[in-house]
Amino acid sequence: MRIITANVNGIRAAERKGFFSWLKKQNADVVCIQETKAQEYQLEADDFYPAGYHCYYFDAEKKGYSGVAIYSRQKPDRIIRGLGEGFEDMDAEGRFIQADFTREDGSKLSVVSLYLPSGSSKEERQQIKFSFMDRFTDRLKAMRRQRREFVLCGDWNIVHKEIDIKNWKSNQKNSGCLPEERAWLDKLFGPMKFVDAFRVANQEAGQYTWWSNRGQAWANNVGW
Repeated sequence: MRIITANVNGIRAAERKGFFSWLKKQNADVVCIQETKAQEYQLEADDFYPAGYHCYYFDAEKKGYSGVAIYSRQKPDRIIRGLGEGFEDMDAEGRFIQADFTREDGSKLSVVSLYLPSGSSKEERQQIKFSFMDRFTDRLKAMRRQRREFVLCGDWNIVHKEIDIKNWKSNQKNSGCLPEERAWLDKLFGPMKFVDAFRVANQEAGQYTWWSNRGQAWANNVGW
């Protein structure tokens, strides 16, 4: 199964920049999208519902903000929009959508498109991020107890280790690289036995998944 995940920073802007033309060439089975920044009723053009895919969106209540989506060639058994009880604040921001599948061999698989909150704008948002992380830990433990595989795709807004960011030392006090955030990932990839699939496949330095649109971050590979 080929799965693509991307924070598109606005799906309408991404469409204008050729995202869907690019996607047609990728032969993906499942596509997970974060930060759609649109209400589904605003996405009337066929491009937002690529041929050959079943397409599902989960929007933020606030227009032009957050939002996630999943496209799948196989029709899911079930789509879950939001995390439900105890996550009402995050569900209002459209940060979680899950597609459940039954494979040909009868095994069960769930694919999630997740957009973790950022805490970079102000301290209040960082505390909201910490709160989500605490609550989401219990949900992740519940996932581990289910008799199915999970693939959690998305924008986690956290780096784990020094290899995951170009400017390690200068970002130690910045949201996304805080000790508490990295310790949380230690727990996920340690005792909870989740796996960082990107790092399994990309073990060399200089391999990143996000670059600031400021300065020459992309050109100089100053990534996270």
